[in-house]
Order: sequence, then structure tokens, then C-alpha cells
Amino acid sequence: MPAVFFGHGTPMNAIQPSRYSEAWRRVGATLPRPRAILAVSAHWYTRGTAATAMQRPPTIHDFGGFPRALFEMEYPAPGDPALAARVRELLQPVEVVLDDKGWGLDHGTWSVLVHVYPKADIPVVQLSIDGTQAPAFHYALGQRLAALRDADVLIAGFGNVVHNLAAMKRSSDAPAPRWAVHFNDWVKERLVRKEHAALIDYETLGREAQMAVPTPEHYLPLLYVIGAAAPDDRVEILADGIDMGCVSMLSAALTSR
Repeated sequence: MPAVFFGHGTPMNAIQPSRYSEAWRRVGATLPRPRAILAVSAHWYTRGTAATAMQRPPTIHDFGGFPRALFEMEYPAPGDPALAARVRELLQPVEVVLDDKGWGLDHGTWSVLVHVYPKADIPVVQLSIDGTQAPAFHYALGQRLAALRDADVLIAGFGNVVHNLAAMKRSSDAPAPRWAVHFNDWVKERLVRKEHAALIDYETLGREAQMAVPTPEHYLPLLYVIGAAAPDDRVEILADGIDMGCVSMLSAALTSR
């Protein structure tokens, strides 16, 4: 089963047709259907690590200032408590709290999955991102989770390799500054070349990295995905572009040959 990183953008991508939503629909139509999905979303950023473990995870509308239609959207995918327990087992000795009531599926996850699997009939478990840990920690967790791919679990990261809201423009087609384009292209090239050490140590790029990743939560889901990679995986770029001048929509799939 592949591991996939999705650049998810704003919640409006859930209801506005775009080249990105079309790319996500193609993913669902062409990839093997998974038994379940393990989602790592930028929007569940915690102290410590947790996994959703309820039978029916709620749809979380973790945003403000958007049209009412977005707040009325539901993505009623079932949960998978057994998968959550397996995640906890694989990540030992890291403590994983099984959350059966406090979280659910946030918009980082469902705004994409509503296009990839619109029937919402595949179980989804979300794994939180421990914001107290360095990038190498998250990559190592991805390595431990790689075994799930052999159990037909899609490991999916939802974030943006460039995400600087202070530089955001209102227009979706606003030109991106040079630092955003260069960092996005640098990440894409490292992905294709499978240069994982460089992606873990992205901060060595200095100012461009600081501008593209002013806070790490949107970048870190990528490290779970590449951590779960197999040596013979083929890297396919599913979508690329920079929205609103500062939000990378780069999406990629790591698939076995």
C-alpha cells in the first residue's frame, strides 16, 4: 500500500473545484483501495503523541471565517480502534494516548479525503504530531509505522511544505516569492532523489527554510510519509503549485514497484 503526502491548503479546497481537488480524485481512482487510513494532519499538534480510537470520529471544523457550507460539511468515515491499538504497539517505547473522545477528523484530513474517497467508507485513524520533538523523531516514527503498509493501511500526511500565513495573498493565483518557489522545488527534488537526511535537516537552508516553515507543524507530516518509505518505492508527484503566494500544494505518492 502506498504512503502519500497531500498539500491540503485552505478548507475551501473541500468545496471549490480546482486542479488540486481533481488530482486528489485521481488518487482515489488509481491507487489500490486501502483497508484503512492512518492520517497525520498538521492540525493535530500536541504535547505527546495520541491516536484517535473511537468508532465514529467526529468531523472537526477547526477554522473560522469561512462560508456556512464548510461548517455544515461532514465526513462520516468510521474509526478503527484496533488500528489505533496497533499504532500504539508499533511506536513503543513512545507513549501513545488512545483518544476515544477528545479529537476526530480535522479539516487537514477531511478536506482532502472528501475528494479522494468521497463515500467516507474507509476507516480513518488520526495520529497527532508531538510538537515538543525534533524532526528526526517524526521520521523515526514513520519508519516504525511502515509495517502498516503491508497490512493494506494507507499512511497519509496532510500538510504544506511551504506554509507562511503572514505572507499570504488573498488571490489564489497570486505570484509566489522566490524563497517559496525555491524551497518548494528543493523539497520536490529531494523527494524524487530520496534524499531523506536533507529533508529531515531542512533547517540548514537558513532563511529560505525559516520563511517557508516559520512553524513546523505543516512540514512534519511529510517526514512520517518518507519515514515509511521502502527502498524500492517510486516517487510520483501528484500535484504541485503554490496557492495564495505562500501555501505549497505539493503532493506526492510513494508506491512500491
